Amino acid sequence: MNKTIAAVALGALVGFAGAANAAEFEIKMLNKGEAGVMVFEPAYVKAAPGDTVRFVATDKGHNAETIKGMVPDGAQPFKGKFNEEVVVTLDQEGIYGIKCMPHYAMGMVAVIEVGEPTNLAEAQDVRHPGKAKTVFADIFSTQVAAK
Repeated sequence: MNKTIAAVALGALVGFAGAANAAEFEIKMLNKGEAGVMVFEPAYVKAAPGDTVRFVATDKGHNAETIKGMVPDGAQPFKGKFNEEVVVTLDQEGIYGIKCMPHYAMGMVAVIEVGEPTNLAEAQDVRHPGKAKTVFADIFSTQVAAK
C-alpha cells in the first residue's frame, strides 16, 4: 500500500515537473517597434513543444492569427480578436506563421518555430502580400536557417 502511494506521488511529481519546465514567451503587437511600424516584437520565437506564447495587445488595432499553409499537420489554427490578448500553447512541432490581419501586407508577421521545423518547405512556399513577403524571407534566412 505504501509503495502504491509512493508510486502515485512520484508520478504526480514528475508530471508537475514537466509542466513547470514549459516556457512562456511574450510577443507584443505594436504600432511602432525596433524593426519599424506595425510589427510583432519579437518577430521570431524558438519554442519547445508544450510552451505557451502570449500575444500582448500593447497597441490597439491588432490581432494575431495563424496563416493558412503555415501551421504544422495536426496543429490547431487560431484567430485572436482585435485589441485582445491571445494565449496559445503549441504542442505540435513545426513552423507557425502568424499575421495581424489588417496589417498583413504592411509586414506585420511573425514566425514561431516549435521543436523541429517539420513543415519548413511548405511554410516557405506560402505566398504573401506586400512587405510580408520580405519580412518572412528575412526571418527564414536569418533566424530559421541560421541554426
